[in-house]
Amino acid sequence: MGGFFGIVSKRECVNDLFYGTDYHSHLGTRRAGMAVFGDRGFRKIIHDISNAQFRSKFEEKLGEFHGRAGIGVISDFEDQPLLVASHHGTYAIATVSFIGNADEITRELFTARRGHFSSTTGLGINPTELISAIIDTEATLLDGLMHVQEVVRGSCSLLILKDDGSVIAMRDRWGRTPVILGRDGEGFAVTMETTAFANLGYATYRELGPGEIVRISASGEEILSLPRPEMRICTFFWIYFGFPSSKYEGINVEEMRYRNGAALARRSPADVDIVTGVPDSGVAHALGFSHETGIPYKRPFVKYTPSWPRSFMPPDQSRRQLIANKKLIAIPDFIQGRRIACLDDSIVRGTQLRDQAHRLYDNGASEVHMRVACPPLLFGCKFLNFSRSSSENELIARRTAQEIDGAQAKIEDFVDPDGDRHNAMVERIRARLGLTSLKYQRLGDMLEALGLPENRVCTYCWNGRDPSVCAGCAGCKGKA
Repeated sequence: MGGFFGIVSKRECVNDLFYGTDYHSHLGTRRAGMAVFGDRGFRKIIHDISNAQFRSKFEEKLGEFHGRAGIGVISDFEDQPLLVASHHGTYAIATVSFIGNADEITRELFTARRGHFSSTTGLGINPTELISAIIDTEATLLDGLMHVQEVVRGSCSLLILKDDGSVIAMRDRWGRTPVILGRDGEGFAVTMETTAFANLGYATYRELGPGEIVRISASGEEILSLPRPEMRICTFFWIYFGFPSSKYEGINVEEMRYRNGAALARRSPADVDIVTGVPDSGVAHALGFSHETGIPYKRPFVKYTPSWPRSFMPPDQSRRQLIANKKLIAIPDFIQGRRIACLDDSIVRGTQLRDQAHRLYDNGASEVHMRVACPPLLFGCKFLNFSRSSSENELIARRTAQEIDGAQAKIEDFVDPDGDRHNAMVERIRARLGLTSLKYQRLGDMLEALGLPENRVCTYCWNGRDPSVCAGCAGCKGKA
């Protein structure tokens, strides 16, 4: 996915920009960059961070950057920020986006402009350059940003650093990703993670609404476009993506995970000796489960953090699996002869979870009961593409549903947690993973733990419903 940070200040901003961007390292995996505007104009730098931390690649170059306004971004694949010269002036742009109709938009731009794109990735045209090209088709920058909201199927939040030293921030039309303003006595910052504010001396000022566009300068903010009424923020920010100390829509990530684990314990208890969580995001869900049941929390696995990167980083499944197996180290003293309840944020492909269960058994566990913090993932994400799967058929729940009902299975029939097909799917997954028991969180319980109504969050990956792709079908009539 990715994350960004921007700043405008009355003082030199480079150090705050550097650390603010670094606080988004958990959201991106492959590329990172910063752009600063100062007395000498724009300066930008981009690095590959697939095998190194953000700080180690950028710290030695900080002395070459000077300015009072800047943007930084950490991405999954694309090089950014990009520096663009157009009839809107010169600007740097960074996006967190997924453009589901990128090919269609590209063909239209080629037909209308007969132009070209210079920045490409292994997946095709750089999405950030495509967004800038859409913006530049319109007479004004604001018209261009509004046009992005209308034509992109997927999501797009962005920052633009202008040649007057101001920063424009836009939240996705449906608010799928958070964009939050902070301020100190010298200016404003904008972030996707409120975690970035505290240690830099910024206080959260306010959150942008869905589709809202603002211009910030050291002296204040100007609202360029008001928020839209409908929001579909990604629920996975609380379940998995988000850093524990961050807040979105006023709801803390860690606290939500405690409540969610407690709700799972009430709905699906387990007669076990210890509770544990798959590090890192499964830990808080497990602590909530442990507190609710009174069963002690232990760590039968610890993650070796000094050198092993996150397991989802490599695009190759075999390398992901290698890293997942190497970075977790068992503590047999907590495993031998124990019945263990293990909580994870989700099950995507199931490969890592299967291997973790086998390692628990190999170290002497008598039973392994898996509790999952969200419902089965049945539909591939069309908005953030969080799993980066090459096909939604890689999802173990969807693949299992098709095994039960054939390749033409009606996946919607497997959503109902009280339905026979759903239960048959879960039982088959349990057997495949070698678990003593397997229980998924229910959507209603998860949303109650979150504290937002279903019509304000995106639940597409669990039930296939979303008004931006479901306009008046017989099932939810666009009210999913």
